[in-house]
Amino acid sequence: MAPVLEHPPASIMACGLVASNLNLKPGECLRVWGEVAPNTKSFVLNLGKDSNNLCPHFNSHFDAHGDANTIVCNSKDGGAWGAEQQEAVFPFQPGSVLEVCISFDQADLTIKLPDGYTFKFPNHLNLEAINYMAADGDFKIKCVAFD
Repeated sequence: MAPVLEHPPASIMACGLVASNLNLKPGECLRVWGEVAPNTKSFVLNLGKDSNNLCPHFNSHFDAHGDANTIVCNSKDGGAWGAEQQEAVFPFQPGSVLEVCISFDQADLTIKLPDGYTFKFPNHLNLEAINYMAADGDFKIKCVAFD
């Protein structure tokens, strides 16, 4: 089945973009290019099996939830959140266009950000494929590519 991209009505779902049936395999990279709003508070990229099974939940806090200029990653297993992982570097600027590349293997997800910054997040769900992506917040997706 081909990937399905949807722009659901705001009354149904808070996400700006939802994609399913991605079938991203280990070693493949999901590249997301987008524009950060000039007055952004945060933006989120969720990947995983579905909305209740996420790995990673990638949340950039420009000024949200008591954090400033902080990247917070987490996983959700059967609807239950795991432990947060915060990153020390924040290579994002309001009003900028950026690229995020996420790939994975049995043990970890590798997240590549602007300015050559890369970090790993554990594959807590032991995902064998990433089938779901959702974006939310002050981030307008311009392009999604798989390689």
